[in-house]
Amino acid sequence: MAGCATQQLISTPTPAPIISQTHEPTAPTSKPAPAPSPTPSTPPPPPRSPYPTATSETEARQLLDKVIPQSVSQRGAWAQDMAQAFTALKLPYRADYFCATAAVIEQVSNWQAEPVVAGISQIVWREIEQRAGRYGVPLLAVQTALLIPSRDGRSYKARIDSLRTERELNALYEEMMERIPLVRDKLSMNNPIRTAGPMQVSIAFAQEHIRQKPYPYGRVDIRQETFTRRGGLYFGIAHLLEHPVSYSHMRYRFADFNAGHYSSRNAAFQLAVARLSGQPLQADGDLLRYQDGKALAQASQTQQRLYPLASRLGLSRQEIDHDLAQEKRHSFEQTRLYQRVFSLADQTSQGKMAREVVPYIHLNSPKISRRLTTEWFTERVEGRYQRCLQRVNSYKQ
Repeated sequence: MAGCATQQLISTPTPAPIISQTHEPTAPTSKPAPAPSPTPSTPPPPPRSPYPTATSETEARQLLDKVIPQSVSQRGAWAQDMAQAFTALKLPYRADYFCATAAVIEQVSNWQAEPVVAGISQIVWREIEQRAGRYGVPLLAVQTALLIPSRDGRSYKARIDSLRTERELNALYEEMMERIPLVRDKLSMNNPIRTAGPMQVSIAFAQEHIRQKPYPYGRVDIRQETFTRRGGLYFGIAHLLEHPVSYSHMRYRFADFNAGHYSSRNAAFQLAVARLSGQPLQADGDLLRYQDGKALAQASQTQQRLYPLASRLGLSRQEIDHDLAQEKRHSFEQTRLYQRVFSLADQTSQGKMAREVVPYIHLNSPKISRRLTTEWFTERVEGRYQRCLQRVNSYKQ
């Protein structure tokens, strides 16, 4: 159940011939990568948008009336929560930003504040059975423990059988961990819910975000807040749009929403490194190795390809590592490593190498029954984004 959207999957560009198909371990699943730390600084003002732009929150809601499909239930409430999130995050009320948000919502939750996960109860039972077998706990003992009444009067078994949403599963796990020691201690089960709400935003991202910036709606349990429309939109919009990027198109923000901040830029950097080294390198957007969101000391494939190039780059290994440590920040583009790698790579190619590509990643999650990629997700969201822009094309400022 680890951290992916209900339908939110990952994508990838067609890899260049030099790219291998071996995916280097990074996070607990083949992706998502570690929850990116939100950028604490205020992004620079965006360039003037060719799309309609509102100048007040009232006008923003009028623009959102063009953005949100007519078929959506409670359109006014969605518009209000979206407009307030943009206001609180100090983001411009731009039609393309609104449509980008709407496209992600439509893709991952179909405008459901509390999206239903198909087969979620079966997923839970499968996890329980696997853990019982792994830790040598008789399954009958676990099933018996789950027959005791829960706080709402139903047995825990009955509640598992009737699960429909991640919010229900989150509440159930929290209660089970508190009241059933066998499940908590013998099965070593932790709360599996890592994404939540109508944009399926990372809960870890939301918790880190409030360390950098106060939550505008008061003191609340942030984990619980991400399951609401208001909180899910606020943190989802922050994850999608708040960090500064140098991308030429919104599609790379869509890819990064799924794969991690700056993954599209970093994947392009990996292609440049592969060009220089002449060695295969997976363009997955992670320049370092990660475990539970933290960089490991063990050298990544990207580092292994860069170290032999140190003399050509005029950098020591320590300087390479120092610059790579900025891979999750916009400032990485100003490092000597980034600029020298692309300078040399451009000289060895027939033209300027791309500075942005959709990372090559496959999603691994119990909620996904098909083989899907970041490219698939990006293309689906991009199509919804373009259709949204067509809906607002008649809007006049």
